[in-house]
Amino acid sequence: MKKLSTWVDHKAGYVLTFPLVLIIVLFSILPILLTLQYSFFDMQLNDRSRNDTYFSLHVNLQLNQENIDYLNLYLDYDLAYAQKEATITRIGEIKADLAEFEAYIFDEVASSDMRAIVPVNASQQDAVMSRQAHITDQLAELYDMDDTFYSPDDAKAVAAEFNMSIIKPNFSALDNFGKVVKDKRVHSTMAFTLVFTLVSVFFELVLGLALALIMNQPFKGRGLIRTFSLIPWAIPTSVAALIWSYLYNGSSGLISHLFSFIGLIKSPSAMLNSSANALMGIIIADVWKTTPYMALLLLGGLQTIPNNLYESSSLEGAGRWQQFRHITLPLLKPSIFVALLFRTLDAFRILDLIYVLTGGGPGGTTESISLYAYKVMFSQTRFGYGSAIVLIMALVVGVITFVYIKALNVDVLGQNT
Repeated sequence: MKKLSTWVDHKAGYVLTFPLVLIIVLFSILPILLTLQYSFFDMQLNDRSRNDTYFSLHVNLQLNQENIDYLNLYLDYDLAYAQKEATITRIGEIKADLAEFEAYIFDEVASSDMRAIVPVNASQQDAVMSRQAHITDQLAELYDMDDTFYSPDDAKAVAAEFNMSIIKPNFSALDNFGKVVKDKRVHSTMAFTLVFTLVSVFFELVLGLALALIMNQPFKGRGLIRTFSLIPWAIPTSVAALIWSYLYNGSSGLISHLFSFIGLIKSPSAMLNSSANALMGIIIADVWKTTPYMALLLLGGLQTIPNNLYESSSLEGAGRWQQFRHITLPLLKPSIFVALLFRTLDAFRILDLIYVLTGGGPGGTTESISLYAYKVMFSQTRFGYGSAIVLIMALVVGVITFVYIKALNVDVLGQNT
């Protein structure tokens, strides 16, 4: 019993942290590894010959069998409609070829576990393609005959899809990354994202620091002020975007009419109809929503600064500005780094706010890199190219993080004593 208790004491840490490690592996590390894998393939979900990652030749037996079944169905209908003996004979020959093709697939190509997609060698691929082409040619000759047929166009369309069952290797190495580097739309969306990130995070840092300094002061109702200040951050981004879209509305929007009255925009209807105005509107909405989050992070850092430092500096004649410059900012540097890093990561991958507010318009001028990657992956179903865009985004974020570390001189490894 004592040995069991000792073992539990030694292994308790591993047991308790295992669920967390498992969650990190499943929801963080595994998606990153899959994204890295997809980025090296020309993977497109709307193309059944490229909807997975393939290093070698494969045949989609399920799709091939579907085509054979449909052709047999159409040929049975044609057999009932045909009036000439030559036509009936030709239909019988084609059905016999289809049966022989099925037998070849079952005997020579299909795997023992009856998988839908199986690897093949070059000779097997040539044999399958040769039989498919032969059947397609026979159908073309059949429907050129002078007779009555049920649906020749549908049968030809099914036969034309035979080549979709042949899956060629779609490993593209670094081609996707090369295309991303040359993609002008990536350039424009990346430029917009960087401008948005720099401007919005700058204002959020300044306003968040001011709000944190205010909430850190002792005054009556401070807890209530802290609570209410977090309301914008607590609102879901999509809901906040809808709220601001109503405020920016050209006919009844309060903000659009206010900006038009003070001369920031030409008319209320121009609030989201030009690239500059739309960018300003997105930044305002984002700053309003996320400044409280920045303030919360900085407030935590302010509360770790000992009050006796301010008292000592006051006795030596230091003013508020000198205390802020020489005590608050240096000691708040780690918290500023964390706040900047978190907000930069969040701002750089902005999607929902822009998607709801402008949809990337007008004319794609407010399309962020995340929104473009979303469209590539889920609208165009180009997962390989979209994964390459996502990894380029991760690389840019890594560079920004490195710049923050160097600029703020933060000891991320904790080696300074």
